[in-house]
Amino acid sequence: MLLLALTILAQAPVTRRAIVYTTAESTSFRLTPTDTVAFTPSQPTSEGKVYVFVDTRSAFQPFIGIGGALTDAAAETFAKLPASRQDELLTAYYSPDRGIGYTLGRTNINSCDFSSESYTYVTEGDSALTSFSVAHDLRYKIPLIRRAMAVSGNRLKLFASPWSPPAFMKDNNDMLHGGHLRPEYARSWARYYTKFIEHYRKAGVPVWGITIQNEPMATQTWESCVYQAADERDFLKNHLGPAMTRAGLGDVNIMVWDHNRDLIIERALTIFGDSAAAKYA
Repeated sequence: MLLLALTILAQAPVTRRAIVYTTAESTSFRLTPTDTVAFTPSQPTSEGKVYVFVDTRSAFQPFIGIGGALTDAAAETFAKLPASRQDELLTAYYSPDRGIGYTLGRTNINSCDFSSESYTYVTEGDSALTSFSVAHDLRYKIPLIRRAMAVSGNRLKLFASPWSPPAFMKDNNDMLHGGHLRPEYARSWARYYTKFIEHYRKAGVPVWGITIQNEPMATQTWESCVYQAADERDFLKNHLGPAMTRAGLGDVNIMVWDHNRDLIIERALTIFGDSAAAKYA
């Protein structure tokens, strides 16, 4: 696999240069600077050349960072490593000066396909959420996340995603095999996210963001729940957004369409085209 990345450096007003970083399989290149190139006005184009076109008049979204998943599978495997190997792994991934300096992490709300069992944070049928507890995560997942954050110099932004609500909240009475959130549990499910964030904060893990649903159009044999674009919009607008605001969690980012890129335009138009939903997204 060959991966090339260009970093544009601002130079004199007339010239822009870029450093070419290369990662290539079976070589020593690992994000290695391999060339410096200059951007010049385009000559007549040819199919035999590679072009990078830069419009310096337009600035796009900021680059937040790169990271990986901190799921049950990662945490339970990490716990089996000897202490020296644990330190080595954390340094390699999260240290900004001695490793690759991950700045993003993603974890699961309730169980997912990278969990060794199905679980939720409430007892069956508890829509009032009085039994809510993240005790399950305190054994493996939260300790790993806390250590990763410390090694990153607290630069790590953590976001969390549910694969499924508890079974009793769904129309198929099953955390697996898709299904949909029952309308009568929408308010309770929205409060579930706020409880998760509050309990993680108490455990020393600040949550930077959440997504509404992992792969909201996928019916899987594992934990899954289906949201059409209008479903996701209405849940955000009528329940999740207001619940986060009421809980004083307006600083936590809510991300929509946590799925593949092919349908992103349709989903974005539906949600961001509704001002009442867009203000939360």
